[in-house]
Amino acid sequence: MAFLRFDSLSFAYPGADRRALDQVSFSMEEGEYMVVCGESGCGKTTLLRQVKPELIPAGAREGSIFYLGTVLDELDRETSAMKIGFVQQNPDSQIVTDFVWHELAFGLENMALPAPAIRRRVGEMASFFGMEGWFRKKTSELSGGQKQILNLASVMAMNPELLILDEPTSMLDPLAARNLLQMVLRINRELGVAVLLCEHRLEEVFQNADSILLLRNGRVLAKDTPAKVAETLHREPQASRIYFGLPAAVRIFGELRKKSIYPEEKKLPLSIRDARRAMGELEVKKPDIRENMEPGTSRGEPVLEGRELWFRYAKDSPDVLRGLDIALHEGEMLALLGGNGAGKSTLLKILSGIAKPLRGKTKTGKGKRIAMLPQSPQALFSCDSLWEDLLLSAEGDGEQVRRMAEQLELDGKLSSHPYDLSGGELQRAAIGKLLLRNADILLLDEPTKGLDAYLKQELAGFLRR
Repeated sequence: MAFLRFDSLSFAYPGADRRALDQVSFSMEEGEYMVVCGESGCGKTTLLRQVKPELIPAGAREGSIFYLGTVLDELDRETSAMKIGFVQQNPDSQIVTDFVWHELAFGLENMALPAPAIRRRVGEMASFFGMEGWFRKKTSELSGGQKQILNLASVMAMNPELLILDEPTSMLDPLAARNLLQMVLRINRELGVAVLLCEHRLEEVFQNADSILLLRNGRVLAKDTPAKVAETLHREPQASRIYFGLPAAVRIFGELRKKSIYPEEKKLPLSIRDARRAMGELEVKKPDIRENMEPGTSRGEPVLEGRELWFRYAKDSPDVLRGLDIALHEGEMLALLGGNGAGKSTLLKILSGIAKPLRGKTKTGKGKRIAMLPQSPQALFSCDSLWEDLLLSAEGDGEQVRRMAEQLELDGKLSSHPYDLSGGELQRAAIGKLLLRNADILLLDEPTKGLDAYLKQELAGFLRR
């Protein structure tokens, strides 16, 4: 008997032109690690929410889901709450208490467990996830990575049999993301918990998965082992744009195979370790890095400056920015790098005028208009349809809105409410709304959040143009 089984499941949101899920059928075994991947807007989040009865969105549904042989709709609430855990994209959307240890105990208290059992489980989770150093901290003081680990630990405290994660690293820096995904792997391997994970960072999860579920336009394109899915996409890279997000080892050796450098009969390596072994068997000329060096380009006049910027959020809190200097020049693309909590978002807020520095000054070029994309793109939308919101930014120019929607692959979503869009679609819509303002300076706070690898490349080219 399958642990989890989808039987011809279809789902459509109210007023939608097409189904978000269309005749989806697949099964998952006990203890399996399954990665759900696909292009932005292909139905990944919708599929995951179908497995958690409390989170199923409003809409028309056909077909069935079976959990251990029982129709999911007939599952009692206690089993659903305890045995099916769910971790969402936004680390802040799932935390409900003020302190870390309170958050770990919250679900257990709702299960009416005795106090000694709660204390034991809370201690076990804090130890397993390495939370001893911030166990008694306020949840508001945690970094994004710590918040997401807390969400994961709070779910695991209830001892679930199935753990569902919907792009849990989309708002984390690479180091925090790797740490979280390693935790998920440990949960699967050491505790035997089945994992159903949706993730765009395939470099970290592809090689560790037992199976890959590949979606396209709400349909199952493939369900197989990582090696076989990699081979399928290598032979037909146009079958799904997710090919551009496959691990670098797969794509590099796929290109070497096309040039007859890597034998056709050998498997494509999934990890860096396997790639190094395979590379040792090949005779490939090492590139001369001097051939690829480009002369430095001259910079224009500064259009945005910050000098000696100091900032803290409360009088007795530590400084977030300390004597920071920054200058953005005409025609320049400047990237801010740093871990969660390094001060990137705070700096953008100060440069845009949303927040004022404690000390220091900012200066904007004369006549220059600034537009900013916040981390939460929902903040930019106020109308009942995407068309109305974009039209507002374009000052009534409908033709300009249509061109922008087509470029961002949102032309089929113009009648939808912005909040009904997927995470990646909402992110693209927010970027489109900003670009329609014809600003001179764009401040983008994590603009690729929720986008697949192909759309990240498209956005990079779009911004360069």
